[in-house]
Amino acid sequence: MTEYLKVSVAYVGPDDQMLRPLEVRIGTTVREAIEQSAVISRCPEIDLAVNQVGIFGKAAKLDQVLDDGDRVEIYRPLIADPKEARKRRAAEGKAMRKGGAEADQSAES
Repeated sequence: MTEYLKVSVAYVGPDDQMLRPLEVRIGTTVREAIEQSAVISRCPEIDLAVNQVGIFGKAAKLDQVLDDGDRVEIYRPLIADPKEARKRRAAEGKAMRKGGAEADQSAES
């Protein structure tokens, strides 16, 4: 008797989101689960040579063997660099505070 695990494969695309529950054989890898889920055929923008994958938000390798209950996640490339976005928001915040302080001082005069 072959034993199976219950896992799921998740992907959020620009226009679609998918969560595919699967029953897979013990020893199934992340790559095999993604292939069995048929997510790639519905979302051709996915390229496993480019897109990173994870299990419950932690980076994983395609050859990692799955455990019962795992949720495989396929990540899209970032649109913006998070560090640059933080720097930009911080600079905008400083400019707003500085402009606000000058406006308060001129009102008091």
